[in-house]
Amino acid sequence: MRQFMLPDLGEGLEEAEIVAWYVNEGDHVVTDQPLVSVETDKAVVEIPSPSSGRIAHVFGAKGDIVKVGTPLVEFAEGAEPDTGTIVGELGSIEHPLAAGPSSERPAGQQPQVFPAVRSLARKLDIDLESVVATGPGGTITRADVERAAKSVSQTGRPEPLRGMRRAMAQRMMAAHAEVVPATVTDEADIDDWPTGEDVTIRLVRAIAIACKAEPALNAWYNSSTGERRLIARIDLGIAVDTEGGLIVPVLRNVAERSVADLRAGLDRLRADSIARSIPPEELRGATITLSNFGMIGGRFANLVIVPPQVAIIGAGRISQRAVAYRGQPAVRRMLPLSLTFDHRIVTGGEAARFLVALKSQLELTP
Repeated sequence: MRQFMLPDLGEGLEEAEIVAWYVNEGDHVVTDQPLVSVETDKAVVEIPSPSSGRIAHVFGAKGDIVKVGTPLVEFAEGAEPDTGTIVGELGSIEHPLAAGPSSERPAGQQPQVFPAVRSLARKLDIDLESVVATGPGGTITRADVERAAKSVSQTGRPEPLRGMRRAMAQRMMAAHAEVVPATVTDEADIDDWPTGEDVTIRLVRAIAIACKAEPALNAWYNSSTGERRLIARIDLGIAVDTEGGLIVPVLRNVAERSVADLRAGLDRLRADSIARSIPPEELRGATITLSNFGMIGGRFANLVIVPPQVAIIGAGRISQRAVAYRGQPAVRRMLPLSLTFDHRIVTGGEAARFLVALKSQLELTP
């Protein structure tokens, strides 16, 4: 038997969720034929067959979480029967599970449930494992099931995090445990911008110039080795809000591209992100990130840095505000700016100089 393992699907990804199988056990497949689609933290990816052969066994079902490096399928070699050792081991595990949950618990810890009560639980779609037993000797009563059903109707049924939201929770927890964040804020006066100016592209180009002025923020840091890497090319992660969660595709080499090319590239990345069809390679390798959250709302934010990056820029909601302008009070259009940086790697001075360069560039009249 030959096993095909879940390959590495992207930078830092350790697992994926099975979305759909395209093959069944016993099918004959050819090289590059799609085997299965899996959902990572950012996209749905089709995994092709690495070779031709007959599928002896598939591992996992829709909704299962599969770790990178664990088996996806097993190919039959020649005329060998479909009874490899792993298949046999899986079969041997099924017997105690078939006996019900009580075989997995020490004696005396499983609540007693009468058939009528069990039937009611099935009808109301209540998991008996979550019901508090109040009957004699730990028996689950009809009232216990009805109480659980009422609670579900009032508070909603708990659902496990899946796909993007599950990965987001894991990454945010890891970032919170590792990064030492600090935030500085300012506002750019953009009242002199021409009508219809492309805000996002102006931000992209201004960030590129600020990175040249203060290179310390366009960098990666490896905390396990204590090494910082300053990066000459600016590959900007662009946070895109989708129905399923936040996706951050990467706009490559932004300092060397024209306005029209940047806009076309950004439109393509956003469309692919919303359609969940963005290739994994488009999600890797950002050197710094922009979150234009002001398109939705909010002025300033303490943003989250995802390692190995060391900085993220936030653009808040543009609004008219009364400010001092050339020594006189005036109502001007102001763009709030937030810069969160990893204070392990970036000094306060470096962050402040970056923000000054960013603001100055945005305030230039085109």
